[in-house]
Amino acid sequence: MTAVLVVLVVLGMAAAGVVLYAIGIYNGLVRLKNNIDRSWSNIDVLLKQRFDELPKLVKVCEAYMQHERATLEAVTRARSMLEGAKTEGEALGAQNAITSALRSLFAVVENYPELKADASFRQLQARVSEIEDQIADRREFFNESVNLYNIRIEQFPDVLIARSMNYQRKRLWRSTRRTART
Repeated sequence: MTAVLVVLVVLGMAAAGVVLYAIGIYNGLVRLKNNIDRSWSNIDVLLKQRFDELPKLVKVCEAYMQHERATLEAVTRARSMLEGAKTEGEALGAQNAITSALRSLFAVVENYPELKADASFRQLQARVSEIEDQIADRREFFNESVNLYNIRIEQFPDVLIARSMNYQRKRLWRSTRRTART
């Protein structure tokens, strides 16, 4: 009788250990998933701030840059792409287009010393540049969060729980600029 009781206690403890381990994995996966959502929300706040600054920047530049309509239209077109984005992929593409258009705009501004001297432009340029730096920092955190999540949902034994919860790989936010790989 005591041998049976010992076996039952050992089996019960083993089952409890397995359940607690599975709960730990589950909680870790939930934490990683929520970390991705939180990091994206942090980026989204900055993207909205940048989005709101674009019309002001274009308006200040229009007065000085009549011959650079294409550059200003690229900024406006990229902003419209974002408004029309229906999927996460389209939104990321539009955000990358805005970043590219802003780089072009700031490069062209170098040819307009009177615009560079305008206090409103300098203030807007500083604000947009600050937001771009913050986006880059938060994008790095977002990509790290996605990477950790993707690793965990593919590792054994986490993959067993991830599959049962239908967790899928998340996409990293990649820049549209191509870089050479060595």
